[in-house]
Amino acid sequence: MSVSIAETSYGGHRAVRLANGEADLVVLTDVGPRIQRYGWTDGPNFFKEMTPAEESRLSGEQGWKVYGGHRIWVGPERASYSYAPDNEAPLVETGGDWLRATSPVDSAGIEKEIEARLAAEGSEATITHRLTNRSQWPLRFAPWTLSMMAPGGAAVAPFPTRGTHPEDLPPSNPLVMWAFTNWTDPRWSLLERYLVLRQDPGRSSPEKAGLFRPLTAAAYLLGGDAFVKTYEAEPGLEYPDMGCSLELFANEMFLEIETLGPIRAVEPDETIEHVERWSLHRDVRPAAWNDEELDRVAAPLFDRG
Repeated sequence: MSVSIAETSYGGHRAVRLANGEADLVVLTDVGPRIQRYGWTDGPNFFKEMTPAEESRLSGEQGWKVYGGHRIWVGPERASYSYAPDNEAPLVETGGDWLRATSPVDSAGIEKEIEARLAAEGSEATITHRLTNRSQWPLRFAPWTLSMMAPGGAAVAPFPTRGTHPEDLPPSNPLVMWAFTNWTDPRWSLLERYLVLRQDPGRSSPEKAGLFRPLTAAAYLLGGDAFVKTYEAEPGLEYPDMGCSLELFANEMFLEIETLGPIRAVEPDETIEHVERWSLHRDVRPAAWNDEELDRVAAPLFDRG
């Protein structure tokens, strides 16, 4: 097999599609950079596609629109630069098995870029995110990537390897709450080896939590299949939100799986990168939300480092 690249339209937008006969992803070319679709060629989109009513409800006062799909933002979350609109057409370049979309410089002076590479066979994709400081002064920020998942599924994130007391005395990882985090919400399953957050269209209250794991990993189980993303975090560096490399967020419309890079001082015209690896897996069906079942069906999807 080989990768084909073709111009197309998707959800009312101009787009480019990468496909290999088994899996495909669609990158928008009139706004972004943004990956709007990823899935099996014969299957539904794993990413959320916003309806006009949902878009109208969530769009920001400064012109930011949600759109859906997968995007790159600037962290830690601040209204002054995280929500810079991405409503203009990116510069799109293609070649072989890859596509690169680069935004115009945004209102915060940052240029955003997403490069997607799809394997010739199977579903594996490498997504490289780049943030470039195009201002005239140093800026301090972190890459923050957000995959907005289609409703009705569940996110599963493995904790770092568990240990015993008194053999393992130092703490292993942060588990971070927001002011609106409610562990008694039935969408959460806080287990020994996993954190699970389910998306429920019937529950409108938002939920969010974060953690750190050197091999940051999460899966989204939807309709019997799974989307998996991994990212190699660097212990010892400063990460946003009290040390998170992964965050999960859910409301009644979607669930987001977010990875974060370290906070860095970025000089003018300097670029920082953040690389995620994606894959799709069929027939991932836990019989219950407990450690034993997730060890059976989800652990094989992750490197248990």
